[in-house]
Amino acid sequence: MKPTTLVIMAAGIGSRFGTGIKQIAPVGPSGEIIIDYSIHDAIEAGFQKVVFIIRHDIEADFRDAIGNRAEQKIDVDYVFQELSDLPPGFSAGGRTKPWGTGQAILACKGVVKEPFAVINADDYYGKHCFTLLYDFLVSGKTETTDKLQCCMAGFQLNNTLSAFGTVTRGVCQVENGYLTAIQETKGIEKVDGKAAVRTEDGFRFYEDQTPVSMNMWGFSPDFIDALDEGFPAFLSGLSPEDKTSEYLLPIVIGEYIQNGKAQVAVLPTDDKWFGMTYQEDIPLVRHAFRTLVDEGAYPDNIR
Repeated sequence: MKPTTLVIMAAGIGSRFGTGIKQIAPVGPSGEIIIDYSIHDAIEAGFQKVVFIIRHDIEADFRDAIGNRAEQKIDVDYVFQELSDLPPGFSAGGRTKPWGTGQAILACKGVVKEPFAVINADDYYGKHCFTLLYDFLVSGKTETTDKLQCCMAGFQLNNTLSAFGTVTRGVCQVENGYLTAIQETKGIEKVDGKAAVRTEDGFRFYEDQTPVSMNMWGFSPDFIDALDEGFPAFLSGLSPEDKTSEYLLPIVIGEYIQNGKAQVAVLPTDDKWFGMTYQEDIPLVRHAFRTLVDEGAYPDNIR
């Protein structure tokens, strides 16, 4: 069996969520957190290892909440995303938060040496998409050398909205099964049951099936090297006053596609996302997991 790793990004500060650490909030009927379900689905799909990207200040709570338990089911490793983890010659200045998902994956350099998938800790993706990514990663397609061969779970936009506020999604253009462009789009909300963003003239509406990225990617290990090469250029392009810009996977991948450096296969899924962007999402997420258990998708206890 070809080695594959699931990388779980859990270092996000979660400012919109309010108090508490959203990545370890219990949502399952037996106290499971969202990561429990992601690991369960990843193991079923065939993944053999999990790497958690966390912060040092939540390490003890995180290990107690999920890490120690996960180690009983699958090989586990930890890496840390730090604000100060920068290339030589750069400093954080007055910045107070890390540099985004691209920098998060850079924390895996030297640890992840096999094809890997990437997900967010606080998102539930569904079972089907883990199988899609695993099958792509073990197919040998990532071994092509002229371009970085990547994949992305392509969700339908209307399946990825929160009922309690706006979300940011990577809105995708797809041709012949491959990603041609991705636009990181903020402020998407549900208006009369449809996805929309506010404009000066009202709303711009999207079709329900518009493909979007939910930061569920599949990469070869040399993708980390490419991120490492591009990070200094990103930092050099920031003004001294810029304390918020981030080195984001969708933006980086979009640039790679435009300059012919990468090819990204879009793997369509009709799985329904849910997650905890806002405190108000918790009751809905708990209800959703209770429903999945009642329907037989999961045992009553997967801890």
